[in-house]
Amino acid sequence: MNKKESEFNKVFSAWDILVIAFGAMIGWGWVVSTGNWIEKGGVLGAALGFCLGGVMIFFVGLTYAELTAAMPQCGGEHVFSHRAMGPTGSFICTWAIVLGYVSVACFEACAFPTIITYLWPGFLKGYLYTVAGFDVYASWLAVAIIVAFLIMLINIMGAKTAAILQTVLTCIIGGAGILLIVASVINGTVDNLDGQMFVGNTAGLNIKAILGVAAMSPFYFIGFDVIPQAAEEINVPPKKIGKMLILSVILAVVFYALVIIAVGLVLDSGAIIKSQEATGLVTADAMGTAFGMKIMAKVVIVGGMCGIITSWNSFLIGGSRAMYSMAESYMIPKTFAKLHPKHKTPINALILIGVLTMLAPFAGRQLLVWISDAGNFACCLAYCMVAVSFMILRKKEPDMPRPYKVPAYKFFGTMAVIMSGFMVCMYCIPGSGGSLILPEWGMVGAWSLLGVVFYVVCKRKYKESFGDLVELISDEDAATLMPEADDEELDKVIDAAIDRVLASI
Repeated sequence: MNKKESEFNKVFSAWDILVIAFGAMIGWGWVVSTGNWIEKGGVLGAALGFCLGGVMIFFVGLTYAELTAAMPQCGGEHVFSHRAMGPTGSFICTWAIVLGYVSVACFEACAFPTIITYLWPGFLKGYLYTVAGFDVYASWLAVAIIVAFLIMLINIMGAKTAAILQTVLTCIIGGAGILLIVASVINGTVDNLDGQMFVGNTAGLNIKAILGVAAMSPFYFIGFDVIPQAAEEINVPPKKIGKMLILSVILAVVFYALVIIAVGLVLDSGAIIKSQEATGLVTADAMGTAFGMKIMAKVVIVGGMCGIITSWNSFLIGGSRAMYSMAESYMIPKTFAKLHPKHKTPINALILIGVLTMLAPFAGRQLLVWISDAGNFACCLAYCMVAVSFMILRKKEPDMPRPYKVPAYKFFGTMAVIMSGFMVCMYCIPGSGGSLILPEWGMVGAWSLLGVVFYVVCKRKYKESFGDLVELISDEDAATLMPEADDEELDKVIDAAIDRVLASI
């Protein structure tokens, strides 16, 4: 294991960490998919499904929090799994999480021009071709490619630039969501919940529906794990990194659950079905109904547009850092470890992911849905491997400095392994309510095959250097050298909030 000083600029504050993670998790899905969630599980069933998925993410997030604080290095999962399982386990874990990041970024590249179509019906011009039932237009492609290029450029220009963009857009998302929730409490009615609390007629069917929602919910929580990827660029104490990570997960779970309930309070089952058949933007229609003004529906749509950018932005940060860490360990071509000479960002990794997001729209929306489902499976697999790494390192290295230490680690670690492993099984078992279909398995297989090629070629090319984890300074120094944050009052509030949540479990 080699040692070196970090080459990254430490630019992220505590607030930056929170908005990057929360903004990544709260994307476009809460605007466009709420109707689908309610159809799948009912209002209460969908909310419970998200809470169940959120509990899994919370347990996994606790393991991430401890490991990130103990090993604040670029790469996150790569570093954790390498130290616990060695190079091969690390390769599988990190390659899986990269698929998750890339899949979401590609999905957002298609979502952005689609939302413009809702705002501007005459936007689609220049029909080109149809793929998997989706019509591709020149104007749709042009917007997707231009925005993908701009987001890639912003990330290359520096992490702080990306964080500023994230802060502005996340505030807009949060404001739109809060408006909907408050309006639903004032103008909604519980009578609208009649007949749509759950979708099944029996307890067994309801449980299956809830589990089906829970199985797909991790896709909408992907993002908290971006924080470990950028750990070397964070300018707060390691203990604070862990607490901010947990807080971002809690906020995302609460946000999703309240939005689902808000829609159910405003729209009855008939109105939701009508909205689904008309625009599919059930959340936006609920906002318009709650305020009695159609223009308010546009507010939610604009919030969703901001959510696309925040998710897209975060996953470029996370995916590029994951690839950088693999290249640093000679697991993939070394060129992906190159940093921009001025901005200190992993330029080649960013360019590769940026190019993929520019190419993705050519495949149409349906293929991107398949890629996203495959990426969701990959993320759950990576989460499970991180949870296992957490347990291994508690046994293997009990004296490792841990600035943030999870209480009752056997319980939380075991629950993280069981619940993330359960989610992985849900994707694999036909008829489980969340199993992958054949095209999605094809995506997983293709990505795995590419990983095998990289593994074999790099192992032959780099020989002894393959899998060589670069350690930044010592364990002891890693726990003390991170500069203190200036926002002491914010830190006190965050500490108190997290401590109350943990104390109540």
